[in-house]
Amino acid sequence: MDTELARTFLAVVNAGNFVAAAERLHVTQSTVSARIQTLEQQLRCVLFVRNKAGASLTAAGRQFQKHASMLVRTVEQARHEVGIAQDFSATLTVGGRIGLWEEYLLRWLPAMRADMPDVAIRAESALEPELMQGLVEGRIDIGVMYTPQSRPGLKVEQLFIEQLVLVSTRRGHPPEPQQNYVYIDWGPEFYARHIALFPDFSGAAITANIGWLGLQHVLENGGAGYFPRRIVAPLLASGQLHVATGAPDFNMAAYVAFHDDGDHAVITQAVALMHELAAAQTKPAPPRGKPKARRR
Repeated sequence: MDTELARTFLAVVNAGNFVAAAERLHVTQSTVSARIQTLEQQLRCVLFVRNKAGASLTAAGRQFQKHASMLVRTVEQARHEVGIAQDFSATLTVGGRIGLWEEYLLRWLPAMRADMPDVAIRAESALEPELMQGLVEGRIDIGVMYTPQSRPGLKVEQLFIEQLVLVSTRRGHPPEPQQNYVYIDWGPEFYARHIALFPDFSGAAITANIGWLGLQHVLENGGAGYFPRRIVAPLLASGQLHVATGAPDFNMAAYVAFHDDGDHAVITQAVALMHELAAAQTKPAPPRGKPKARRR
């Protein structure tokens, strides 16, 4: 069977409809439809029920999903193993949001290299839809993100709670949302909470789906925006940014998603190390001792 047909099938499963799947695969909707039709002819069964709500799996489609995932993952694993660099025994592909690479996964990377120096690591950055698609297809071994989706064969574990704080280049109360405010798209959960707390918000002059991009703009041109406290902590300490007075904070969980094979030692060790670093960064600082009395 052509693996491209299996990839297209998994793209429709992940996207929920043919249109979104076509956009992610960078092909036309008619191409997606033709591939699914060819696949259904080869399997002699109907895989999707098409309706206005999208495309839902039939009983046969649900049965084929695990085989499609296994097929694509087997091909990807073969590419990994064939392409292993000399002096390395295995490869590991890890994908995550840029914001989660900053101050977290970038600390995990050297720690992982120290623990398993014979493993070659491929680091990728993407948003949740691309990360989930990569996991489903087997191109990504581990995905770190804010809003994962439940998929058969994937295990999802919470790493830590992210605290998003409104920071500004000016001291005092936060600016009006439309004035020098950079809206960062941290995902659907953040959007829903943001709308609930700022019902009059009608959009910002600048919107970014990458926190780093928005933060650089604020630092260079002034303004405000919501960013993870762990990332802006040094900027708050140096006085380059200030927490907006009276502004609400947002708590958002960060997760790790990976294939639940149960026998992949490299993935098991990598995820365990992620949990270890997550626990260390959320551990409260030890209490300071009492200051010594000054000598007179």
